[in-house]
Formats: sequence, C-alpha cells, structure tokens
Amino acid sequence: MKKRWVMVAVLACMLGACSNHSQQATKHAQKVTIMLDWYPNAVHSFLYVAQEKGYFKAQGLDVSIKMPSDTNDPLKLAAANRIDIALSYQPQVLIARDENIPVQSFGTVVRHTLNRVMVPASSGIRSPKDLAGKTVGYSSILLEEAAVRTMVKADGGDPDKVKTVDVGYDLIPALTARKTDAIVGGFVNHEQLLLEKEGVPVRAFNPAKYGVPDYAELVFIANENKLKQQPDIFKKFLAAAEKGQQYVKKHPEKALAILLKHEDASSPLDKNVETKSLHILLPLMSEKNKTIADQGLKKWQDVSDWLYQTKITKTHVNAAKAFVHLENK
Repeated sequence: MKKRWVMVAVLACMLGACSNHSQQATKHAQKVTIMLDWYPNAVHSFLYVAQEKGYFKAQGLDVSIKMPSDTNDPLKLAAANRIDIALSYQPQVLIARDENIPVQSFGTVVRHTLNRVMVPASSGIRSPKDLAGKTVGYSSILLEEAAVRTMVKADGGDPDKVKTVDVGYDLIPALTARKTDAIVGGFVNHEQLLLEKEGVPVRAFNPAKYGVPDYAELVFIANENKLKQQPDIFKKFLAAAEKGQQYVKKHPEKALAILLKHEDASSPLDKNVETKSLHILLPLMSEKNKTIADQGLKKWQDVSDWLYQTKITKTHVNAAKAFVHLENK
C-alpha cells in the first residue's frame, strides 16, 4: 500500500511538472492576432483546426482569431499594426499599395476567384454578353463593376449598355425580389448555395473565363515593415496554418465540426451549406506541389495590369513588391 502511495505521489508530481511546463510554454508563447475577412465559415476551418489541435502552440505561438466589425477593418488594422495578420483579397492588396498603404501578402489561402456573376437559371441570359440592356447589382466595390464590363466586352457584348446598381450587402434579396437581372460579388461557395437553398437556382459566370485575371480570393497580409523585422513569426504561422489545411483535406467532416464550435452568434452557420462550401473550396485552396506560402509573380502581375487598365488603380502597382515569399519551417 505504501509503495502504491509513493507511486501516486511521483505521478502527481510528474503531472504537476507537465502542467507547469505547459503553463510556462503558453506564458512565453508569442502572441499573434489574426483578423478574418468575414464571420467564421468553411474557408476558415484550417485556422480553427490549427488552434484546437495545438499546431500554433507547437510553433511557439499564442494565436487569437478575431472577426471584423466591418469588412474594411482587417487591411486597415494590419497596416496600422493594430493586428498582426489579416485575411484580405489579392486585388485589395494592390489597390491598398496604390494608395501607399504599407501592406504585403505573405501567403495564399484561396488560389482562385470565388466571385461570380449570377443570374436566375430561368432567365434568358446565357452568357455575359446578354447582360447588355440589363441591370446588374453589385456590393459597393468598384472592382465588381469593372469585372462585369470586362466580361461583357470579352464575350462580344457592349459594356456601355449594362446598367449597374449598388445594392450593398443585399445581393441575394436583389436577385430574389427581381430588383436586378443579375448580381456580381456573390461567391460560388456562399451566395450561390444560399440562393439554391431558397429555391432560386442560378446560372453563374466565372470572371476568369471572360477576361478578368483569375485572382487569389484570399491571402494572408501584414504590415510591410513587420514582415521585414519579424519574419520568423510569420514563417511559424504559415507552418501551423499549412498543417491545419492538410488536416482539413484529410478530415473535412472533423474540421467542420471544429469550425461549427466557433460560429458567431450574429451569423449562425448552416451545416449543410458549410459542408457543400468546403467541398467547393478545397480544390480551389490547393495546387500541386505548392504550400500556403507559395505565391506566383505572374498572377500578381496580371492582376496589377488589369487594375491599371480598368483605372481602378491610379498607378501601375509594382506587383513584385506586393508580396513576399516566406519558406515554411
């Protein structure tokens, strides 16, 4: 009996030591704040996996994941060093640099555009050129207007005959209530699924097939100087994020279960919609022999050229300086 109590005491001591060691590790971990581009949804699953599975902690990082109160906040706060990392959009990074806002991309999350022009499946609009003489609703972003014009022209239509109207965030109501003939700015993995759920099947046109560069929908960004001064933090973050994404690819259902535990009360998630969304996203988030850290100059150059040609940017932004490549650890 005495021997048993000795063993218990030794075990308790060992457990206490382990607990203290864990607490010390957390205490000395580098605190990192990342702000999402929107409320938590399927595309963010890998971040919550990396957090729950301890991948960030294993890299010596104590990562806090925050949701923006406004979609413009992530880039602005990253530029001002009020957060460490933000999720943003490839064209937005170039537009920001055109305005001398010091942000750079250091990783690619979604490698292809998710944006689509959507029309009711029952409409007579069969391709972008048929939008001439029609009304297209967009969500307050000039890039979306430019995308429609490029698509219509590339398809042989007259872009000057397309009427665009700013509907803000009411893209779905604009289409379902037939206030517009089409919408642009809705995502193939979100608005399209929600419309179908509401019984409004749509025909969706991919801008990348009609003259618009196939830009990366989501990228990791940070303050340019911070990336230069503290590259190791971002390398460690990428390593953990990559591990999280690999887990999602292998275990999508388990990954979604982790995500759903973090849904925001103001924006509850539909498990069926998010399951379909992740199914759409996974092939768009990966490319053979490439990691999240990999970014290609050609894509950045193509997007920069198009933004300048469409007069969205005032200057021809130097694409090579808009991103940095950091090797994973």
